[in-house]
Amino acid sequence: MILQPTSAFPQPSVFPHLRAIVANRTLRVTAAALTALTLCQPLTARTPRLRSRSMRSGTILHAAPLRIMPLHSGSLLAPGVLPPEETAVPVEGAKYELRLRHLHTGETLNVVYRIGNTYLPEAIAKLNHFLRDHRTEDQSRYDPREFDVLHNVLTRLGKPNGEIDVVCGYRTPWSNNFLRNLGPNTGVAKNSQHVQAKAIDIRVPGVRTRNLRDAALSLQAGGVGYYPLSQFVHVDVGPVRQWTFGGRGE
Repeated sequence: MILQPTSAFPQPSVFPHLRAIVANRTLRVTAAALTALTLCQPLTARTPRLRSRSMRSGTILHAAPLRIMPLHSGSLLAPGVLPPEETAVPVEGAKYELRLRHLHTGETLNVVYRIGNTYLPEAIAKLNHFLRDHRTEDQSRYDPREFDVLHNVLTRLGKPNGEIDVVCGYRTPWSNNFLRNLGPNTGVAKNSQHVQAKAIDIRVPGVRTRNLRDAALSLQAGGVGYYPLSQFVHVDVGPVRQWTFGGRGE
């Protein structure tokens, strides 16, 4: 007696199609399970961040590590004293230096701006010139506490001898209005702390912008603006506040 194939027993030619269907469903279930597991994990320093990239064949998920730089608890500077220019300055005591590079002028400056509790008038004058409005060449007199903020930010980052890239220093009222009129939403305040010589926009090479922001926020020393698209952080010695600007700043 010869058994004939029935609907309960698919013919051999059908098996490849069944295998393909089963394999396809297995892949779908595996991908769905993997996505669910990833998205349900708590957001920690070790949790991958998912980014999507549209393709003709669908959406591909890429896992990128979310690294959060720990902040250091080194000794922070309190405001010092700026003596008159003719006053003798100390030669002994702890020396505090800044290493700056201006992204618009291309100039660099390495200067000891403070010894102990005393700001050095000659060094402050060099910083005032370095941070001049690069559009008009006008300079102002910076609040020296702003330089302590820069020093303390580097301390928090564990880079006490690090270099700071200056995106913007002092602005004249003319320059500030010029930037405000570049578009309907430029992120430039009408009464900017830059005009008062109390603000600097900065980057620190090798440090992610959000980590730089966190270091500045931890100081509670003034305003902190986060500009993720332009990749810089605004720090000032005005009122304590914070903001994020989603467009491109200077």
